[in-house]
Amino acid sequence: MLLREDLEKREFEILSEKAVKSAESRGRRFPEEKCSIRTEFQRDRDRIIHSKAFRRLMHKTQVFLAPEGDHFRTRLTHTIEVSQIARTIARALNLNEDLVEAIALGHDLGHTPFGHNGEEVLDKIHEGGFKHNEQSLRVVDVLESTQSRRGMNLTEEVRDGIVNHTGANMPFTLEGQIVKISDRIAYINHDIDDAIRSGVISINDIPSSSLELFGMTHRERINNMVEDVVKNSDGRDMILQSPEYKEELDNLRRFMFANVYKSSRVKREEDLAKVEVVLSSLYKHYIDNPDQLPEDMQLIAETDGKAEAAKDYVAGMTDRFALATYTDLFVPKGWK
Repeated sequence: MLLREDLEKREFEILSEKAVKSAESRGRRFPEEKCSIRTEFQRDRDRIIHSKAFRRLMHKTQVFLAPEGDHFRTRLTHTIEVSQIARTIARALNLNEDLVEAIALGHDLGHTPFGHNGEEVLDKIHEGGFKHNEQSLRVVDVLESTQSRRGMNLTEEVRDGIVNHTGANMPFTLEGQIVKISDRIAYINHDIDDAIRSGVISINDIPSSSLELFGMTHRERINNMVEDVVKNSDGRDMILQSPEYKEELDNLRRFMFANVYKSSRVKREEDLAKVEVVLSSLYKHYIDNPDQLPEDMQLIAETDGKAEAAKDYVAGMTDRFALATYTDLFVPKGWK
């Protein structure tokens, strides 16, 4: 039988000296008795997987609004792909895979319905703005509570990796930095795959410099990007791409924004307008009627304010639940 102490000892024997060891975690916000079997980071991963917020990711938009077809990515499949890429890099660098997996699985828990378009709406209408990475941290710290525990009470290493997976700040662990670059590798490549499948772009539209450097196929591009990160990060105190790969990935990202993320073929003006109407209407409704919020959200309204509770509730909705709730609240029954 392998107990937690055995796994912790194994980490010191096997992992790189640069890896974060679970026995040396900076700890949780609220002290807890440790699990007899799982390490601290394994426990964090399990809490995330069993959370309601994680389950809701399956019905949240990645890029395509209301796609026709079962093969387009959702926020959940994106999360799983980030986790796979991050674990591959962590294993090659002999870093802590359990920590990487926990961060990757939790990094998008705070994402809104309707993808980044929903995020832009809440950022515009909520006082103080809205950032999905900050909301992800709020989910694990506050919203996913139980009768006996406030939030998930995750370790500091996982919390830091979640909130800093995007933006200017760099995670303080190499494992968190792996998730940060894996997120970009994952979304750019799988969004290309979805855009080609939908006919929005063809392989010939992709910059030739990107195809020459990264490869002609989805498989080649991800593999080459991962190998580049591993080769340039081995033995270093930061997770890095080669200058050539970083510059070309930035170029490819600009192409995606111009031709996919902002494309009217992906997001029609009427759909974007619908997203804004739905989310802004729901947000205002729950500020004006906090008694109609679920019981746990009513407690948030009492402690953190009605606007914060409305934002939390709307941000946590899936696409289909947001549309159904809007219909129930605002569409005359005879119009259905």
